[in-house]
Amino acid sequence: MNGKDILLGASTAPFGAPQFDLIQDEDVLPAFEEAVAGARSEIDAIASCTDPPSFDNTIAALEYAGMRLRRVEGLFFNLLEADAGTRRQEIAEKVTPMLTEYSMYVSHNAALFGRVRTVYEAHPDLPATERKLLRDTYRSFLHGGAGLGKEDQEAFAVATERLSLSELRFSDHILAATNGFFLHLTREEELAGLPDFVVSAGAAEARERGLEGWVFTLQYPSWNPFMTYSARRDLREKMYRAYASRCIGGKHDNTEIILEIVSLRIRLARLLGYGTYADYALEERMAGKTGTVRTFLAQLMEPSLPKARQEVARILSFARERGFGDTELRAWDFKYWAERYKQEHYALDEAVLKPYFPLERCVQAAFDLAGRLYGLQFRPRPDVPAYHPEVQVYEVLDADGSHLALFYTDFFPRASKRGGAWMTEFRGQYRQGDRDFRPFVSIVTNFSKPTPDRPSLLTHDELTTLLHEFGHSLHGMLSRGRYPSMCGTEVARDFVELPSQLMENWAYEPDFLRTFAFHYETGEPLPQVEIDRIVAAKNYLAAYYQVRQLQFGIIDLAWHTLEELPEESAVAFEDRILGPYRTLSPVPGTALSPTFGHIFSGGYSAGYYSYKWAEVLEADAFESFRENGIFDRATADSFRKNILERGSSEDESVLYRRFRGHDPQPEALLRKLGII
Repeated sequence: MNGKDILLGASTAPFGAPQFDLIQDEDVLPAFEEAVAGARSEIDAIASCTDPPSFDNTIAALEYAGMRLRRVEGLFFNLLEADAGTRRQEIAEKVTPMLTEYSMYVSHNAALFGRVRTVYEAHPDLPATERKLLRDTYRSFLHGGAGLGKEDQEAFAVATERLSLSELRFSDHILAATNGFFLHLTREEELAGLPDFVVSAGAAEARERGLEGWVFTLQYPSWNPFMTYSARRDLREKMYRAYASRCIGGKHDNTEIILEIVSLRIRLARLLGYGTYADYALEERMAGKTGTVRTFLAQLMEPSLPKARQEVARILSFARERGFGDTELRAWDFKYWAERYKQEHYALDEAVLKPYFPLERCVQAAFDLAGRLYGLQFRPRPDVPAYHPEVQVYEVLDADGSHLALFYTDFFPRASKRGGAWMTEFRGQYRQGDRDFRPFVSIVTNFSKPTPDRPSLLTHDELTTLLHEFGHSLHGMLSRGRYPSMCGTEVARDFVELPSQLMENWAYEPDFLRTFAFHYETGEPLPQVEIDRIVAAKNYLAAYYQVRQLQFGIIDLAWHTLEELPEESAVAFEDRILGPYRTLSPVPGTALSPTFGHIFSGGYSAGYYSYKWAEVLEADAFESFRENGIFDRATADSFRKNILERGSSEDESVLYRRFRGHDPQPEALLRKLGII
């Protein structure tokens, strides 16, 4: 058995898990070629079927067509994100047109679409899940250009392929630009203000590069603590400008790629008869319409912006009282002075907290929480192959001991991994016939690496990130659906963040923190006074960070409601759009958009508002846990059965009402954050 067979689904590993140790880069292209050929044959069989079109022989058959291709995609593109390299990036550039061509082969297959349309227009009497799958399938064909004439279909196919390649280049540029800069310090006075854990990490990074002194990078676990603690304003400015100007100019420039991506999306939307790309994208989300999103963002921005500006003014006043000589806080000042304010007014210091949050104990705490809520057990499985030496694999068992999933954890930054944190799947859950295919779920982060003298220690924010991605993972692990496109996290984009953001709440619950927050050296529990400070500081700068997230949603919507490209540059466009919502002065030569991977290469185009939309859902949902107890098994069982297990088997608004009994309102989030 070779690597190509493994990619296509062959495996002798437990649970049929991917045997990553047998996969070589040269196996990838042949596997894709064979999988695409097989998928095309399956599509041909459905399209040429001589039996009258029915739900089973057309809609359900389409759901299971190309499963080997989905397997190869699930393996390769997840490896590309977590463990890329020049060779894999080259393969992705070859594979992307092949996949686009296959997608168009399906979407533009007149005979196939004719059968789908026949079933759709027959209005068969179907259960809710099958009825939704029929609607979604028909709509996906329309969104794929099935209703277009031949000339427009050809234009649609060309634009789609160009868009896929542009999105891939956008992502590659971010990775290269992030890895292309580091700050090398050689004098101890340059370390002023940095806690021991930051200095130790900088020294370890320097040793890895064969350098003396200390090295700080643009990877978030290095960049963020440097910006938070460094007393050297000149070095903070240097790091900020490097970080915020990534992909603006130079060989990794993304500003022109943004315009190309937006232009292609406008072209696709127009071909399909939509006014803007947002109109097209939102049709498949809970919000439904552009106007709904605008109203939603405005409802949150209106009360939040004045409070955010008050918060910034308060930090500036604090800084000036302590010798800060400028008339305003610049972008490279805010984290530093906000942290000093927090330490003084809340006596909360991440450097003090970190020793109580060793990564291994935090991971076990997440496992234990899943056990208390849902009865889950997590057992290490070193016999299951992993794709990197740092990755650990666990078997997830239900309360009755039955197998639920495999769970892969990949926590530390490396040059081959993109920044950020995410959950993904090498195989999602689905059922075919009597067989339940259980998922292979992966969580990927960029937490600080262990050093020779200490384990990986998390900030409280990183603990929250861990719980967030673990919430996504539970959504995948606990899925009990049938159809692949409707299982686990395959839900509306503005619903998918509900399980993840709900889990963040436990990071602020004293009864949870007391179960695991012990000093990694002394074993002493996190003092009650520190727990009280965490809770007290929960909404510190809540309005500021809410406005920041809303700014992301606003610029996303601005790009995707364009009907033609702006005459100004991408940087100037962003500056103009965000001008009315600024809390800090803009820095010339910097911008968010050129590294905004979520919307230009990550699936959140016209959908970044989803994070706030889901926050409203989770704020309302967690009130149910507060009412009944944060470890209440009955409440958790209801959330599991109505949300986590159901995927998108029914409209998400129906699923939510079934759990909570009512529709959520934005006021739930504003109350939670203390803004109203």
